[in-house]
Amino acid sequence: MGEEKENAEGRVVDISLKDLSKRLEEFARARDWEKYHSPRNLLLAMVGEVGELSEIFQWRGEVDKGLPNWQQSDKEHLGEELSDVLLYLIRLSDICGIDLGDAATKKLVKNAIKYPAKVL
Repeated sequence: MGEEKENAEGRVVDISLKDLSKRLEEFARARDWEKYHSPRNLLLAMVGEVGELSEIFQWRGEVDKGLPNWQQSDKEHLGEELSDVLLYLIRLSDICGIDLGDAATKKLVKNAIKYPAKVL
């Protein structure tokens, strides 16, 4: 299993998809939620979270990289909604038997072939 790293404040700064997957499985099992975690239910929950994520940007127009004009509370809210989407995606991939890290790595290779970098 991957190894978590913490910064000086004790916050996790590096965690693997497999670590998150294991935590999600344990979280669901401890609450007896596994019976609700069908692919369909997880997908619909994730779509709902994507909607909440979209609402954060809905009336802001284009925003600068790094969100320099955002309040810290808005950035924290954004982080929470991004996390919700990520966690549902990881759980969905696990329930479907897909190794998300492996699938993403293979997709990057396919994209590199499909969209080669321009040589200057």
